Amino acid sequence: MPKEYFKKLQDLLLTEREEDLQSYLKLTENTSAADRRILGLTWYPIAIRNTEIGRGDYLTVELERTAHQDLSHQFRFGSSVVLFSNHDPKNDRVEGIVSHQSGNRMKLSLRVDELPDWTRDGKLGIDLLFDNNSYDEMQNALKQAAVQSENQSENTLIKILTKGDAAAFQNEQKFILPGHLNESQQLAVHKIVTANHLAIVHGPPGTGKTTTLVQAIKALAKQDHQKILVVAPSNTAVDLLTEKLAGEGLNVIRVGNPARVSERLISSTLDHKMADHPEMKTIKALKKQANEYKNMAHKYKRSFGKAERDQRKALFDEAHKIGREVEKTEQYIMDNLFGKAQIVTATLVGANHYTVKNLKYHTVVIDEAGQALEPACWIPILKGQKLILAGDHFQLSPTIKSNEAARNGLSHTLLEKSVLLHPESVVLLEEQYRMHQDIMAYSSKVFYENKLRAHFSVANHCLFPEDETLTFIDTAGCSYDEKLDGTSTTNPDEAAFLLRHLVNLTERLKEKDLIKDFPSVAIISPYKQQVQILKELMREETTLASYTDKIAVNTIDSFQGQERDVVYISLTRSNSDGVIGFLSDIRRMNVAMTRAKKKLVVIGDSSTLSKSGFYADFIQFAENLGTYHSAWEFISV
Repeated sequence: MPKEYFKKLQDLLLTEREEDLQSYLKLTENTSAADRRILGLTWYPIAIRNTEIGRGDYLTVELERTAHQDLSHQFRFGSSVVLFSNHDPKNDRVEGIVSHQSGNRMKLSLRVDELPDWTRDGKLGIDLLFDNNSYDEMQNALKQAAVQSENQSENTLIKILTKGDAAAFQNEQKFILPGHLNESQQLAVHKIVTANHLAIVHGPPGTGKTTTLVQAIKALAKQDHQKILVVAPSNTAVDLLTEKLAGEGLNVIRVGNPARVSERLISSTLDHKMADHPEMKTIKALKKQANEYKNMAHKYKRSFGKAERDQRKALFDEAHKIGREVEKTEQYIMDNLFGKAQIVTATLVGANHYTVKNLKYHTVVIDEAGQALEPACWIPILKGQKLILAGDHFQLSPTIKSNEAARNGLSHTLLEKSVLLHPESVVLLEEQYRMHQDIMAYSSKVFYENKLRAHFSVANHCLFPEDETLTFIDTAGCSYDEKLDGTSTTNPDEAAFLLRHLVNLTERLKEKDLIKDFPSVAIISPYKQQVQILKELMREETTLASYTDKIAVNTIDSFQGQERDVVYISLTRSNSDGVIGFLSDIRRMNVAMTRAKKKLVVIGDSSTLSKSGFYADFIQFAENLGTYHSAWEFISV
């Protein structure tokens, strides 16, 4: 029953929230601003650059991080934060929401009339608070879905997704299929346009999922002038789709703050479109007036009597009245803009931002659905009658903090469930435009029923004619033993071997006079500490010094969605018990192997790895290709 279905999801989400909160508290309790800064949870020191009247009773504060600008951070549009003074961090603090974040600047919405006096004394910082908002939005969506599922006539889509009612399609074709798409892409567009309630695009690596989605959305927008909501779990995915949709000449509004800065993206944002609206002149004049009232109110110092206090209150009341007028005018502009927009793009949680909270759509498109937590998907789903899911459930799934919640079902995405429940709605994109056919083949066999084909433009591309495109190098018998570094596994000998192999490849490129076009390279490992060792060795390797801008070293997870000419994978594990830990998540390995376009080099210990069928078969696959090598072949005696 749908009601029980949502009750279970709510319980799993509560377990996850509790685990997430505990790990946040563990991370932040009793830590200094400097420690939190390294964790990406704090900007300190900061300077306030500007304040202006915000929406309703809010004050908008613009601030800048004045030091440590190279440190990465986790602040995003919509994050809950607290502005604090390091003079007295316990008491001198005011909470708010990030309304814009770009580079080293951030705008906050604070529910105060004026900044407290302590903000004038320097030593200011900003802390990231626990993300209650996202959890609240997810829980509310699940409650709402449970209520709607009880209403027989209310929501066909909910029944299809939770009870497995069959998804239906129209027979007639009302549109012309885009000619530049391949056969399976055209099939996917047709399925999306003719679906009454549900269509699923299964897009393996390099198969042009984004291109297909954009053409399908374009076809839907033309048909009956439907309003479409396009969402994804990450800002990066939302930005990519926004740019491509705007590039097709569609009227797109990006809700929220883009992670990237590009002309096409910025001009699609709500802020930019509002700034261009003729009514903004009225808003600017009103804001100026309100600020004047607030400035007059600020002139009254703390030691004043009743008359001054009344006068100060009257001035603030007047400013608030104007604030409400500003809010009404802004709402009018937004209604006007959203009324004309064909497509709204946002993150899953961003789909419920106050600017679009009450909007309804004909169709909801969830991209990267394989990485989306199911409770978050219900936020946009409840706003539409038809759902398009796009992604690949054989790549990385969403990060889940609680092992218990993951074990009990939270790790199963809506995409995974829907593919099993509704094979009639699924189209697999079968032609890939990234990898040499030898790099693609093992992945295709294990994950995609051998259905993938390499497009002729990439099927045989390689670094140079006689180069091996897929290589497995076996370190068994080399005494490259793994070590435990904190909670992460490392293998320094394997890391050093990998770097030597890359240096040799560089020498070969020099010999063949191909060094001018040095290929893009990714060196990846599932283990964070192994990545640190590889980065340190890279810094010390003089032969590669001229090419560091072309060589990226990072964890597998950070490369999902990306591609490189050459990919090296350090599998790291080497022990006599055959324990492979993290490596047993074969979806992670699918991501790792399918980043490579022209050359894939996998390095690992066969005696440890072959306890797993996936790796034993991969090693056999390399042997059949004639590209299995022992590390001893490369070690000069």
